Amino acid sequence: MLFINTTDKQSGKEVRLRYQEYGSGKPVIFIHGWPLTGDMFEYQMEPLSREGLRCIAYDRRGFGHSSKVGESYNYDTLADDLNAVITELDLRDVTLVGFSMGGGEIARYIGKYGNDRLSGAILVSSVTPYMLKTDNHDGVKWEVFQGMIDGIRKDRADFYANWAKQFYGIGLLNHPVSDDFQAWTLGMALTGSSRAAIDYVEAFAKTDFREDLKKFTVPTLIVHGEDDKIVPINVGGDATHKLLPNAIYHKYDNAPHGLFYTHRERLNRDILSFINTKATKPEREIAVH
Repeated sequence: MLFINTTDKQSGKEVRLRYQEYGSGKPVIFIHGWPLTGDMFEYQMEPLSREGLRCIAYDRRGFGHSSKVGESYNYDTLADDLNAVITELDLRDVTLVGFSMGGGEIARYIGKYGNDRLSGAILVSSVTPYMLKTDNHDGVKWEVFQGMIDGIRKDRADFYANWAKQFYGIGLLNHPVSDDFQAWTLGMALTGSSRAAIDYVEAFAKTDFREDLKKFTVPTLIVHGEDDKIVPINVGGDATHKLLPNAIYHKYDNAPHGLFYTHRERLNRDILSFINTKATKPEREIAVH
């Protein structure tokens, strides 16, 4: 396994971030969703690495094979970890791809470190700009997030297994992923610590990224599924696009939260096209697939 070593600014503890990379060429960093690992991007990294991209994915601290430090599970620290990946690998002209809570990492990274090493940002099913219902009237009530925390504390494996059904849009008449794929997802999720899982629920619920998004100066692509039950499209993609009106916005018909797999061919085409063109659109144009 490959690791990047960094230091937790709060505790001084060493933190090891496990990463993987395929291919060579233009660097792309994939930032995974809750409560998974960098392995979730298997269906992006393998094909896109054959298209002239250097695809890199790492496990967020507390998840997968990265350090489980028991503290500092917040977006300021996660931005520091992303910066450690970029600087330790000496990457420039990087495209960041953030899925779900990974979109928050991109936003906070740009808010803290700027855009100098970046050439683009892709927000997929992202929790930006602000999930919680406060002055953010379209947000999600805290009771929903508290229910997630309660479910993790009661029976984490059972909670994740049921959560995956919403994640992939599984219903009586719709079964877009196999039982084995669901088991693979559960296996990834259970490699993380329960402390990290709980603290990150609070982090993606309560972190306001609206000021961070104002600092985006790189071309940006927003992708969101119209049937997303985890991060509803009005809370995520629509609200993010209002703050980034020059971003390219692709709404996917009938797509759930986990569209990185259910709509993988379409997503991969959109990622590759965006990276190869880095084109922004001056008007608030929405490309609906």
